Amino acid sequence: MWWNMAPEHRADFEDWHTHEHFPERLGVPGFRRASRWTRADGGEGVFVLYELESHATLSSPAYLARLNAPTPWSTRLMPHHRNMVRGQTRVLQSLGAVIARRALTLRLSPAPGKAQALQAALQSLMAGIAATPGFAGAHLLQHETPRIPQTTEQRIRGAADQVADWVLVVCAYDTQALEAFAANELSASALEALGATTGSVQAIYELACSATPDDVPCTKQEGTGLGGRDEGHPGDRS
Repeated sequence: MWWNMAPEHRADFEDWHTHEHFPERLGVPGFRRASRWTRADGGEGVFVLYELESHATLSSPAYLARLNAPTPWSTRLMPHHRNMVRGQTRVLQSLGAVIARRALTLRLSPAPGKAQALQAALQSLMAGIAATPGFAGAHLLQHETPRIPQTTEQRIRGAADQVADWVLVVCAYDTQALEAFAANELSASALEALGATTGSVQAIYELACSATPDDVPCTKQEGTGLGGRDEGHPGDRS
């Protein structure tokens, strides 16, 4: 997911997202890891990645129950998630690590009749950088909308979420190497030559927080420094 969060709400958002929202999501069976990233250039953009056991987790009763029962803190902050884009995706290819100092995200779509060629070209690029100094991993994802009705959280946010069709996430520990890759191999003209449509969107983010179910045994309530053990989160990491 990608969205913008205005500076005046950033501190409250990060407190909520780290101490309430991540534990809540990671308490849902099938959630393996959550990570939050912010624009490396200091902009308002936020990128959030949830790693799941399977795509079916997105339509599971436990997850839908959370989406339709947001907490008061969630209800207050979600209207400030501006320009939301979601990719509820299946993994087409995954090489290397997901967590690193920086992550480049590229949202794109194949041109008509070019899906296979684009996928093959992107996978070739991924294989070329997966073990290259400066890079940690690369992951190609494709959106598939879960068959669920609109949720309470979506209604709170207001306007319908935009959808990310294909997503490439490139993780790196060398910012300059990542910036060069974005400017050259993933430039607009290069992507179109590989079979993508015009209008691809890319940005580089820095890691703000990452957690697994084993990392978040407590949840924080708004307005307090107190937490209670969340007995619902999985006890074993998968």
